Amino acid sequence: MNEIIDIEKDTYYNNIKDELIKNEVYKKVKDYSKNRNELSTYYNVGKMLAESGKHYGEGIIKKYAELLVKDVGTKYNERTLRRIKQFYNLFYDQKWSTMSTELNWSHYVELLPLKDINAINYYINIIKEEKIDVRSLRFRIKSKEYERLPDKTKNKLVKNEELEVNDLIKNPIIIKNT
Repeated sequence: MNEIIDIEKDTYYNNIKDELIKNEVYKKVKDYSKNRNELSTYYNVGKMLAESGKHYGEGIIKKYAELLVKDVGTKYNERTLRRIKQFYNLFYDQKWSTMSTELNWSHYVELLPLKDINAINYYINIIKEEKIDVRSLRFRIKSKEYERLPDKTKNKLVKNEELEVNDLIKNPIIIKNT
């Protein structure tokens, strides 16, 4: 039993590795699918809440919340339903397919209180590019990262223009060795 094994060619190892890789891929696909389904559901529910509000009045959300808490669970209280409706209203003008599913519901909940659509788009791009979690997003919003940007930079972001980052050190760099 003291034989030397080439682990890379070992069938058991390769089978184990393949199973684990398949599992990791499945979890990521499942998470993506689950997140997309949740966002799609909340968008559709928000649409129905908006339509029912027009038909029955805004007080209907409170009545729906009371019933949903009994029938579905405490998660769907009045506050959550109002957020879902706000989520729909935020993306009503945009096509659903253009909304980023790279963000999860918790990201959107942090963005909903923002009034400036440009700020919301700024933070959405940050989340997508830097893959930040909700806690980091909350910190960046609280520190008013977008608001502290110069107006010139904000205008370029709105117009999707290329931002220039100038080097603080001029080229060429000359190093003298004495």
